[in-house]
Amino acid sequence: MTMRPRLLKLSGEALKGKSTGVLDPDEVDRVCGEVLAGARGGTPTAIVIGGGNIFRGGEFRRGANPTRGDYMGMLATLFNALALKDAIERLGGRCEAVAPYQVPNVAHAYERAEVVRWLAEGVIVVFGGGTGHPFFTTDTAAALRAAEIGAAELLKGSKVDGIYSADPKKDPTAKRFDRLTFDQAIDGRYGVMDAAAFAVCRENRVAIRVFDMTKPGTITAALGAHPPGTLVGE
Repeated sequence: MTMRPRLLKLSGEALKGKSTGVLDPDEVDRVCGEVLAGARGGTPTAIVIGGGNIFRGGEFRRGANPTRGDYMGMLATLFNALALKDAIERLGGRCEAVAPYQVPNVAHAYERAEVVRWLAEGVIVVFGGGTGHPFFTTDTAAALRAAEIGAAELLKGSKVDGIYSADPKKDPTAKRFDRLTFDQAIDGRYGVMDAAAFAVCRENRVAIRVFDMTKPGTITAALGAHPPGTLVGE
């Protein structure tokens, strides 16, 4: 592989757009079109997708077994992974959906060597199913997969254009950071990702970049030579 891959962490809510349902077809196509444009620039590209547009595990915890809610959330991410795969292929790209366990006609079982080979061949790999275990977020799944495939950066799609000292929607004096160390991001409690995801990225030297994925063109730019957003690294 001539270039280290990048891994996009996309929220399920991002695929909902303005739809009153769980998916906005136009938004799915926009996201996938931008991913394809960035990947065609030569960047091996993987995606971890969330499932919050369909179901969040915490919504099922009113006296129920908490693990079942988490498994329901993992199934929601597989729904979204298929939507991304379909759109990428319709738009002329190559894509494979991968999960911790094989789901016939839905997703391949994760095998690192196979995923690395696909990335080297220009195939976009979409990871669904989270980590395959309860009590872990899709942020942690993204950090884990980024470390396993040797990603240079984990690109965290957000609704804001980086990390701020406070919520910019509530505090007009909030300062936007161009760059932070892992220690600064953790000590500042900016809520970028959960602690487990931060730990995996820091230990494996995978930089994290937080950018606004809702603005047209930013996903392609994030996969390019001059990515937007706030970089968290050593």
